[in-house]
Amino acid sequence: MSKPPAERTEQLRADGSLRHLLTLDGLSRGMVESLLERAAHFSRPFNEPAARSTALRGTTVAIMFAEPSTRTRVSFELAALRLGADVVNIEVQLSSRRKGESVLDTVATLEAMHVDGLVLRDAEADVPDLVAAHVADHVSVFSGGAGSYSHPTQGLLDALTVLQHKGRVEGLRVAIVGDVRHSRVARSAWRAFSLLGAGEIRLLAPTALMPDTHDFAGCTRHDSLATGLTDCDVIMALRIQKERMTEADIPSEREYFAQWGLTIDRLKYARENAIVMHPQPMNRGVEIDSAVADGPQSVIRDQVRHGVAVRMAVLEQALVRQS
Repeated sequence: MSKPPAERTEQLRADGSLRHLLTLDGLSRGMVESLLERAAHFSRPFNEPAARSTALRGTTVAIMFAEPSTRTRVSFELAALRLGADVVNIEVQLSSRRKGESVLDTVATLEAMHVDGLVLRDAEADVPDLVAAHVADHVSVFSGGAGSYSHPTQGLLDALTVLQHKGRVEGLRVAIVGDVRHSRVARSAWRAFSLLGAGEIRLLAPTALMPDTHDFAGCTRHDSLATGLTDCDVIMALRIQKERMTEADIPSEREYFAQWGLTIDRLKYARENAIVMHPQPMNRGVEIDSAVADGPQSVIRDQVRHGVAVRMAVLEQALVRQS
């Protein structure tokens, strides 16, 4: 589901502070910059100990993912633990939802156990909003990815990665390459980069994987890497989202790589100091060649590192007043 929920749940408290994070839609540039500044505080080089805090001591965070995840799930858990919170992971496939229990009844059960924060991932885009609209006043809800519509913390970590490597987003040319139509990552990255003043955001995709014309306002669209990558500062390659396609939409992997795979030669269309990003999991030899993914222009591992920092900033911002 790529459409936004019919009714958008308010994400801010009456005093303007963050309560929920369901999408980047509607957030101010100041709010995003504040979260990124705090995330930068928590970010540490690979060879240094992880940042830690006791800001959320006495707080409980429940993580409930109805779709597979490695990076998002683990980084939310580490973020909560490193802030001093108690964490419970709920295997949806092993929970009472498999017996027909509604998501709201599951959430009510968790509330009764004094859970303060809920991190949700679901194939349906409206589930985080639905839950946020019904939780008790002291509970905050965080989206770990909703359908093909939104993945707000991924958008923030992508922005932080660009800021760490380029010093700014303002004025940069950004290319988003691949299955844009089905990508919640692309939508949230577009929101983040737009809010922070990117000079141009380009969508590069075959026709079947290009979003509808009313989506991604302000982006330019390109049907080849040669034109789309020229003079770009940032390149984000996307995974083909086979789980969200009909059989007819799924391209041949060999043919896709031949035309759209990001290789060393194609990287030369971009600026010499361009950085290469990928939200992962990667299909090596499909959307990106290993020589690029592991090459000197790749910042993919930094995206993972910044994921923990961003989620620490978000959890702290929303939950610290409840601790």
